[in-house]
Amino acid sequence: MDTLMKQAGKLNPRVLAFLEKRMKNIPSVAKKIEGEYAEIMTELETSVKPYKNKFTTFTQIPAKGRSHAEILGEMDAMRALEESHWKDGFISGAVYHGDQEHIDFLNQVYALNSQSNPLHADVWPSATKFEAEIVAMTANMLSGAGTDVCGTLSSGGTESIMLAMKTYRDWARETKGITKPEMIVPVTAHAAFDKASQYFNIKTIHVPVDENFRADLKAVKKAISRNTIVIVGSAPSFPHGAIDPIAEMSELARQHNIGFHTDACLGGFVLPWAEKLGYNVPAFDFRLAGVTSISVDTHKYGYAAKGTSVILYRNQELRHFQYYTTTEWPGGLYFSPTFAGSRPGALSASCWAALTSMGEEGYMTATKRILETAEKIKQGVREIPELHVLGDPFFVVAFASESINVYKVLDHMSHKKWSLNGLHKPTCVHLCVTLRHTQPGVAERFLTDLREAVEYVKGHPEEKGSMAPVYGMAATIPMRGMVSDLLKKYLDLIFKV
Repeated sequence: MDTLMKQAGKLNPRVLAFLEKRMKNIPSVAKKIEGEYAEIMTELETSVKPYKNKFTTFTQIPAKGRSHAEILGEMDAMRALEESHWKDGFISGAVYHGDQEHIDFLNQVYALNSQSNPLHADVWPSATKFEAEIVAMTANMLSGAGTDVCGTLSSGGTESIMLAMKTYRDWARETKGITKPEMIVPVTAHAAFDKASQYFNIKTIHVPVDENFRADLKAVKKAISRNTIVIVGSAPSFPHGAIDPIAEMSELARQHNIGFHTDACLGGFVLPWAEKLGYNVPAFDFRLAGVTSISVDTHKYGYAAKGTSVILYRNQELRHFQYYTTTEWPGGLYFSPTFAGSRPGALSASCWAALTSMGEEGYMTATKRILETAEKIKQGVREIPELHVLGDPFFVVAFASESINVYKVLDHMSHKKWSLNGLHKPTCVHLCVTLRHTQPGVAERFLTDLREAVEYVKGHPEEKGSMAPVYGMAATIPMRGMVSDLLKKYLDLIFKV
């Protein structure tokens, strides 16, 4: 089987996909594959379902309702167990603020607005006030002040990205007659762009990145065709924290009269403040004439509660292609700005509260602490002979190795409580630095544990580790359909009672 996989990796992707489909129909091969899936799922179930046999399990609505105290007691017990994973800064990204006073404040805001629904603007005009001002504040931060820049809230970065791609599809169809739309996307761009490709039938033209993990400008230029509706750039990319050459890419888009989308979901609430602090931040926002939309997550470094993001457009004409309206429904006139109908107004209120309570001063202070901590971590990683930092990132520190299995390092770090991100193409690991990591001693502990993990892996080359084989398989197996099947089985496992 291993020999077959090695040979398969040399084949043309189309031939490989054809071969994979046929192989799955061979009983002996199918049995072997299912056996490997089962072994991996057994390994994963322990971490995915840690509460098995520890708390009451429900497969149907209980005949008699439980007491509030009992329910809250169980939830508080789970919270306490889970909080230890992120409170002390052992997790990459995920929790971006985490200070208890900030959490308590946002929880109070949420409670005050728990019944609010922006779909019913006549009943909750406060929700529309909050959302309009969030969009305005975010636009102002990204050089949209005094212009026609506008936007909407969404539920997160994935929805913001998908809304933008749907918008460009419809804009290109109506204004340019394009019926076979294509979008040019660097291989390092967020997976949400490929998700939009599947959902909205837009062909993705992937372009490579250079040695610094920034989009290859020549490849972008070559990829433009009569069907191109939008070019995408990241500021920065999720895997390696690299900022694509947005100025040059957006100018290409402007010259060809096509859209350009800056995905600043990760960096939108860091880079503007970093620039004000004196860091050399390349232009990525509406200062560039070719940039026609930007996605930016308020629930990351904007420090809002999870569930809000902003999608901004150059003008209202473009934003109109995002809206949904219907005039013939017997239920009356119906319209919504995003995919959702009803939305939790409490999240919008919490987002507004986060932005206005932090203020520019708060964001500047937070950004300074994050960038200084990231610099300390980058320098520490560079001092470990077996590791090297990929590119020259601001706050997402990806590292790889030419001499040891970095997935085994990731595995060993997990035994020391660290939850890092394993990546592939190339094989590497990253830490997305947040305010949690700026706490006293956290960066130092990370580097100490990382050095020990490297030494352990060097001294125990025969050990497979618990998760390293899974990461390794996902990174190296040429038959990507098998990896996709594995991910689907993982999702099935999540919904298993």
